[in-house]
Amino acid sequence: MSLTYIRIDLLRQLRDLSNLTFIVAMPVVMYLVFGATAEYGGERAGNGNVQFYVMSSMAVYGAAMAATSVTGTAKMEQILGWGRQIGLTPVTNRAVVAMKVVVALAITSFTILAIFTAGVLTGAEADSLNIWAATFGITLAGSALFGLFGYMVVQWFKSESALSVATGVLVLMSFLGNLFMPMSGIMLSIAKFTPLYGFGGLARWPILEGYIVNTTDGLPSRDSVWLLLANYGAWLLIFGVLAIAGVRRSRGRL
Repeated sequence: MSLTYIRIDLLRQLRDLSNLTFIVAMPVVMYLVFGATAEYGGERAGNGNVQFYVMSSMAVYGAAMAATSVTGTAKMEQILGWGRQIGLTPVTNRAVVAMKVVVALAITSFTILAIFTAGVLTGAEADSLNIWAATFGITLAGSALFGLFGYMVVQWFKSESALSVATGVLVLMSFLGNLFMPMSGIMLSIAKFTPLYGFGGLARWPILEGYIVNTTDGLPSRDSVWLLLANYGAWLLIFGVLAIAGVRRSRGRL
């Protein structure tokens, strides 16, 4: 990978204040609306309280959206011909994708930090600092999946609205992935095959340890960590292969 490319791309992302403000502020507002003002926010939820549970869920959504938005800017690079310039260098297809994901993780860290700060200020609680640190780390590392997702979409969709398509699909995946509201029954069974289910479950593992909240039958259910890792790993492989194939496809036009 080229550190020079990473530095230039990171600075370019930081200069785009409108996009940076949106991907940081929107998840914070969603947490404040659904978490900080929740009637039962102070009630226990696993190894913390309900506010921490909502905060971690919004952090997953915010991280996924930020990573998707950052790598999704590759569509503009394609239009401007920057991708062709990179294609003339010795940088490999995998390195191109990896560099984009590294930049996405750097920007995503600001989003997660903002949501966690809002959580601290509004009463989100966990039993130890290790739970806070583990949730932050898993959320940040896990967002690499959606860095690949955003880059994959803009490589395969020719339209300038590819990024809008990616973010719209992300919202749908958030609902289907048991992120915005607890599911049960057949909808929960379907959710376990969606991209955000594994990521969300892993990020909430420090507080819930795999337990699923609010099942309609009143009986507690639990996901194994292996199921969550399998879901995450499978989608990471799918998005990664398609993203690299998309880069190879665009270079083939040179």
